[in-house]
Amino acid sequence: MRIARFVVDSDPLYGVVEGEPGSEEITVINGDPFFNGVERTHVKHKLEDVRLLAPIIPRSKVIGVGRNFAEHAAELGNEVPQHPLLFLKPNTSVIGPNDPIVLPEFSEEISFEAELCVIIGRICKDVPEERVDDVIFGYTCGNDLTARDVQKTDLQWARAKGFDTSAPLGPWIETELDPDDVAIQARLNGDLRQDGNTTQMIRGVRELVSIVSHAFTLLPGDVIMTGTPAGVGLLNEGDRIEVEIEGIGRLSNPAVRR
Repeated sequence: MRIARFVVDSDPLYGVVEGEPGSEEITVINGDPFFNGVERTHVKHKLEDVRLLAPIIPRSKVIGVGRNFAEHAAELGNEVPQHPLLFLKPNTSVIGPNDPIVLPEFSEEISFEAELCVIIGRICKDVPEERVDDVIFGYTCGNDLTARDVQKTDLQWARAKGFDTSAPLGPWIETELDPDDVAIQARLNGDLRQDGNTTQMIRGVRELVSIVSHAFTLLPGDVIMTGTPAGVGLLNEGDRIEVEIEGIGRLSNPAVRR
């Protein structure tokens, strides 16, 4: 099931996206699916007639996982960490499909990172790996934008990873994905730059969620970005970056400067 957040006139709504590519419809659902479940209404819109938003604005946090693909760690001259390298991005970093990535004035080296993102569906803590599926609401595409020059100079990654618009998410949440063997790609201005698979992860999705839950209490709507494959590169004003994940869809955003 593909669950999207969108606007038609003013207030954001949630809906279920159905249909073949190019002829999709979105059926409005009552309330918030994280708390009310998925209750369809009789109101439908053509997908082309609505504006998709980020499928979730986390009420609590976005958790990033650094260097979870060996080839990506190597391309930046880093060792694979002995323990998962976790960091936080504020919910103000989240934007949706086609929203502009605003390149911050304090950086000249903004890098894209295509990532599979996990959306948490229930409050949980210390989740054993065999029960992780019980706490996952679904999955979406994400882009963990990083100010590389700032990352090298700051002792903490908060500014490099958490600036406004640094976490595009979308286009929707897929609730029925098996994350064990999923292709992850990124295209810059139409050119393929990243072409990886979750089979290349150092720690798989379920192991990561379990580890993260031992560090943080996870709340409904929290997002875990699970790491990026090799091939990351820099964004410039006027570029368009597209993240495509098998079984979910494509997330596309332009890059601008104020």
